[in-house]
Amino acid sequence: MCRNIKVLYNFEPPTTDEEVHAAALQYVRKVTGMQKPSHANEAAFERAVEAVAGVTERLLAELVTSATPRDREVEAERRRARAAVRFGSAA
Repeated sequence: MCRNIKVLYNFEPPTTDEEVHAAALQYVRKVTGMQKPSHANEAAFERAVEAVAGVTERLLAELVTSATPRDREVEAERRRARAAVRFGSAA
């Protein structure tokens, strides 16, 4: 999976439309191999992003869990710690 796509499920506060759209954009970029589509492919690319975002929103709305919601700050700190180990600290 693309490293830029983050877990979106079970957060407090809930995942935003912008986060879903960003994940959908990253997914479509990954599967097409295009950072920015040509003018000829722009409409198809945007339709795909919107379709993936819509499916993602429906999936997140339908999932059920008894787990407590994740804390965004705790998850962000975990990502930073993993990045520091992986790439070294910039200190």
